[in-house]
Amino acid sequence: METILLAGATGYLGKHILKELTLWGIPTIALTRRLPGIDDVNSESVQVAIADVTRPETLTGLAKEVDTVISTVGITRQRDGLSYMDVDYRANMNLLREAQRSQVRKFIYISVINGSTHRHLALTSAKEKFVDELKESGLDYTIIRPNGFYSDMKEVLMMARRGKIYLFGNGEYKLNPIHGADLAEICVRSISEKSKEITVGGPDILTHNEIAEMAFTALGKEPKISYLPDWTRRAIIAGFRIFTSAKTYGPVEFMLTGLGQDNMAPRYGSHRLQHFFNQNATLKQNHK
Repeated sequence: METILLAGATGYLGKHILKELTLWGIPTIALTRRLPGIDDVNSESVQVAIADVTRPETLTGLAKEVDTVISTVGITRQRDGLSYMDVDYRANMNLLREAQRSQVRKFIYISVINGSTHRHLALTSAKEKFVDELKESGLDYTIIRPNGFYSDMKEVLMMARRGKIYLFGNGEYKLNPIHGADLAEICVRSISEKSKEITVGGPDILTHNEIAEMAFTALGKEPKISYLPDWTRRAIIAGFRIFTSAKTYGPVEFMLTGLGQDNMAPRYGSHRLQHFFNQNATLKQNHK
């Protein structure tokens, strides 16, 4: 049976992919920088390997018996002094080169929706630079472009818990974020598919207003929404670019750019955002 090398196994999506691979019984090498790094792995099909993808010497030989590499490697908030180019581009290049040396058949990479049209953004530029390299690598590939994660929506729930949600414009831009478990299923299914790019979102296309109302519903609160003129969104992006470094403005720039347009992708999955909000609202209350 094919062996999978999973990089980014300790992240939000990586954990869901590891669980899906385990359910399928697919032999997997899960990379982590340190132990304990991967929790709840009680499967004979999973081997945990210590490696730092930013240091290529730690990857030597890990892909020797591997058929497919899956990489969720990337950062939205800088840490350890590393930049987007250090992680989203160079670390993934380290993985790709090791895959080529080991004659790996396929490489699956998780990028972002509309990445090719947003190359001017700091975060997206690094990801798309790697996408270009992957397409020219000679390996089979799948590039997956999710329309945001449910985990990102926790910020909306946090605002609702504080009593008010702020939206830009009239709140009518639409998106359909996807749950990590549904996206993990797509990643695993793509192992046997031909080279392609997949843009995908969750089952429900929602306006920003509808997402805000869902958050208040989960908390049992009356909706309180304030609307900010769209010029304030653009002004915030410009201000961060001028007065802060890429390490600070990168995630703000990426997030606020996405909030100023529709982001709709082909729908997939069974996990609903309202249920996700309900679960997280309950978890928070139980920990009080």
